[in-house]
Amino acid sequence: MQMVLLTALGVGGATVFGAILGFVFKKISHKFSDAVLGFAAGVMLAAAVIGLVLPSLEKGGKFGLLITVAGVFCGALCLTVIDRLVPHLHRLVGADLEPHGEGNARVGKILLFVLAIAIHNLPEGIAAGVGFGSGETAEALAVAGGIALQNIPEGMVIIAPLLAAGISKRKTFLLASLTGVVEVVGTFIGYFAVAVSEWILPFALAFAGGTMLYVISDEMIPETHAHGNERSATYALLFGFCLMLTMDYFLA
Repeated sequence: MQMVLLTALGVGGATVFGAILGFVFKKISHKFSDAVLGFAAGVMLAAAVIGLVLPSLEKGGKFGLLITVAGVFCGALCLTVIDRLVPHLHRLVGADLEPHGEGNARVGKILLFVLAIAIHNLPEGIAAGVGFGSGETAEALAVAGGIALQNIPEGMVIIAPLLAAGISKRKTFLLASLTGVVEVVGTFIGYFAVAVSEWILPFALAFAGGTMLYVISDEMIPETHAHGNERSATYALLFGFCLMLTMDYFLA
């Protein structure tokens, strides 16, 4: 339980750390941020497959394949529903958040952006928690590490639009931190859901894997390919994937 608590704080704290970097480095090149995000996508891809999808197959018994496939698609469908209710993150990043517009309209659009990040962070936190519910600590840490890496650039991108909208530094930092708190809550939801009902573990693992695969394909990769840096971002993704593969090989 102590490990889950520390991990939850680490996953949520990564967003806060990213927000601090956002204050320090207000102008970060797209090339650098795309490489970091590509690396995080590679780590998350390996973590989703090795730490969530494959364990789901192993723990599902004779219906393992059916449970895993159903869980992956249910996880993706869950985020599809969320995306219909709130804007896609990669559509909000960039031109839509430049300091234009007047007063409440501009602030409202940027606060919607923060809300979108917070809502998307919940299933990511659940994925981290479910990983620990499986009892495989090394794989769970890999999943949580991948999510935390993705949260750093996410926390960074929140800062500039909020400051440009005239929101104070204190409130900006508080809003960025709240998006991380959502992830902490999600981590505990995932962990306790599996701990209370162990029979749902195979489905929950696949569901969490599906949400991560959806985030990688629908948000992270399109964002890294949106500024002409797709080649460096692709190699960064491959490096992140192979790094996690190597770690799993030696930890297994």
